[in-house]
Amino acid sequence: MSAMLEIADLHVGYGKVEAVRGVSLSLDKGRIVTVIGPNGAGKTTLLGAAMGLLASRGVLRFEGADLHELGVEDRVERGFCLVPERRELFGEMTVGDNLILGAYSRRKDAAFVKSALDGVFDRFPRLAERRRQRADTLSGGERQMLAIGRALMAGPRLLLLDEPSLGLAPLIVRDILRIVATLRDTGVSILLVEQNARAALETADYGYVLETGEIALHGAASDLLNDPRVMATYLGGATE
Repeated sequence: MSAMLEIADLHVGYGKVEAVRGVSLSLDKGRIVTVIGPNGAGKTTLLGAAMGLLASRGVLRFEGADLHELGVEDRVERGFCLVPERRELFGEMTVGDNLILGAYSRRKDAAFVKSALDGVFDRFPRLAERRRQRADTLSGGERQMLAIGRALMAGPRLLLLDEPSLGLAPLIVRDILRIVATLRDTGVSILLVEQNARAALETADYGYVLETGEIALHGAASDLLNDPRVMATYLGGATE
């Protein structure tokens, strides 16, 4: 069976500088794959190329279809959804209105929008409590919940998550990634880009280590957690 998402020999550049060089990875349906690595390794660039926000060359396929032939909106319609690192919420709008905007591509299907909204509130009870609050009054953890919830409103089949732990306390990170893991159980496939290597590998099925734009290591997430090089560079030398 072919992979849901297939990336092979991908190159992405900014002008003459190549931020991603020859990267290959695959993601099977219903799996969580994580890409870890230091700041500036090219992780966000990789997601931008997958989403169609950045030009790239190389193989980029979703369920066998060539993604280079599809624009961003077409990718969203196919089931792609990106939760960006900066979350990019509409601060002056309420939680509820931010969520409704997430269902823009399905706006003509009122039953779907209502069902999706109920699903988000079931998954994130705190958002239900704050549905009439402005987004810019939320805590960091609540904003991340809202960013993920807004993405879920589109009914994604493949969720691209960019640094969901950024700026959050460890306990909140654990909560967010626990919720991410439950999404896999509903059939959503996830490509998780994350600097918090331990949290990412404890959540994912498979992992890739990206360093200076190239894949340095890859393997089952549990194996990478115990890999001496990963432990020394990204996990502080020992498991907790």
